[in-house]
Amino acid sequence: MDEILQDIAKAVAAIGRIEAVPTILAVLRDTTGMRFAAIARVTEKGWTACAVQDGLNLGIATGASFALGLNPVFEAQSTREPVIVEHATSDPRYGADAGCEGYPIESYLSVPIFLPNGRYFGNLFAFDPRAMSLSASVALSVFTRLAALIASQLQHQFETEHELIALRDERAAAELREQFIAILGHDLRNPLQAVYSSSDMLQRKLTDPALLVYAGRIKDNVKRMSALIDDVLDFARGRLGGGIAVELTEVQNINTGLNTVIQELKDAQPASKIISSISVDRPVRCDLGRLQQVAANLLANALTHGCADTPVTITVSADAIHLILQVWNAGDPIPTESIGKIFQPFWRRSVSSNRNGLGLGLHICSQIVRAHEGQISVTSTAAEGTRFTVRFPLGAATKEEQPTLPAPPEAEAHSLPQFLDPAHRAPYNGRDAQLSA
Repeated sequence: MDEILQDIAKAVAAIGRIEAVPTILAVLRDTTGMRFAAIARVTEKGWTACAVQDGLNLGIATGASFALGLNPVFEAQSTREPVIVEHATSDPRYGADAGCEGYPIESYLSVPIFLPNGRYFGNLFAFDPRAMSLSASVALSVFTRLAALIASQLQHQFETEHELIALRDERAAAELREQFIAILGHDLRNPLQAVYSSSDMLQRKLTDPALLVYAGRIKDNVKRMSALIDDVLDFARGRLGGGIAVELTEVQNINTGLNTVIQELKDAQPASKIISSISVDRPVRCDLGRLQQVAANLLANALTHGCADTPVTITVSADAIHLILQVWNAGDPIPTESIGKIFQPFWRRSVSSNRNGLGLGLHICSQIVRAHEGQISVTSTAAEGTRFTVRFPLGAATKEEQPTLPAPPEAEAHSLPQFLDPAHRAPYNGRDAQLSA
């Protein structure tokens, strides 16, 4: 029974959303001269008025339901065939019973409404207590065409509703997947810490050179796993929290913080060549840890995809308005068709044989820059190389004054689990900082 009531409620709501229905019912009344016109959802148990124009003041309102058997003429609706009656009381099918139960019906016209998929919905009908001389062919043609129009609109309504339900379900499933990945990434930290500590102890205690190599490999792989987890957690913060949060402070000497990142990359990749030119002679209001993360990600990306025999360059300067950070590398250019995709999550250069990482680094960079109300762009050609340019406004607002940035179109804002709360995020001190304790 509940399912039937829900079906009827949906039918009434769907008819109510069709803007043309009042006009359709008015056309029926004008065409036939009958003063009551309606659209009914008909089931085996009865019929329900989904839309009504009552010129007879019978008190039948939208949503009113009646059992079959109330009136033999209404009963005819369940035959799912057009019905046209000019004089019900003299019609051998109905006779004196035509006007029972307080609803006198002398003239009546009804056509079934079949949805395009063949499902029977109900009827479009009109009646009057007066006998009417109806032109059967004209009236039935008008009713039939209008019923088909209603059916088409209903089908569109139901398909739209199903699509919205499917979209909500998919979003819920995607959110659940992201939460699961985030929880898994967070919970992996403890066992990774144990593995890192054990390998560090082995490096200090072992004397066999071959075993020391294995211990070093374990530490290097744990660092890489930690970096992947950091990216996953940042991605989850951005998706579930409406963007990556930043904690703005007045950094007096940003040069030192960025040089630290460069040195760490050189230490981690001794064969890498990085030429730096960092000269900022004024305080910068930013989240230093996040700015270091942008620099580290862009440099790591350039080292991975650039020519091995050509140094990567990083320049950082400030003009009157912006802090400007640029990272350049030589090598195969990013394909033109991919330029618009590189800041999307899980994107990786198809031209590179190096498939390390999840493809989140550049996406996270873009989200950090966005949180600073800055801009990030890229140019890439075979002749000029690949250059990423980041611009942070020097006069960024304080945390209290910061406008709330809208969530990305593909995400909705949600309250963050504690482990995703930016307040619990450690500042950037190198990718292995949280594993070195």
